[in-house]
Amino acid sequence: MPEAPQLLAPYWLIRFAVAAVWLYEGLWCKLLGGQPHEFAVIAAVPTWGPRIGATALRLLGCLEILLAAWAISAIEPRAAATVQTVLLVLLNAGGLFWARKIIVDPGGMVVKNAAFLVLVWVCASLPAWR
Repeated sequence: MPEAPQLLAPYWLIRFAVAAVWLYEGLWCKLLGGQPHEFAVIAAVPTWGPRIGATALRLLGCLEILLAAWAISAIEPRAAATVQTVLLVLLNAGGLFWARKIIVDPGGMVVKNAAFLVLVWVCASLPAWR
């Protein structure tokens, strides 16, 4: 079997790309309110409503910022990728189940997040920082 070609992007750039997505989603979209529809999606969870939804959104934003730091750190990269995968699958499933009508492009959300998870797992396969 022929050897796989070398990655063209430097390792730091791949890690930065994954961390940047989580930082954007956590800090801008959730904690700073840059994407108000995200609140509507999380508040659509039954029994949560606006009060619990607001707290859940802040906690999720903090978790996503922690994932950004974990991704860039390269500490236990496969565990980090597993956690990222589980979280993203749960968020997508919950959004589709409870807030499908609120999400502007559900199919696009799933496709983009699937592509992002490919990058997450590429990141997990990189060697440790040197």
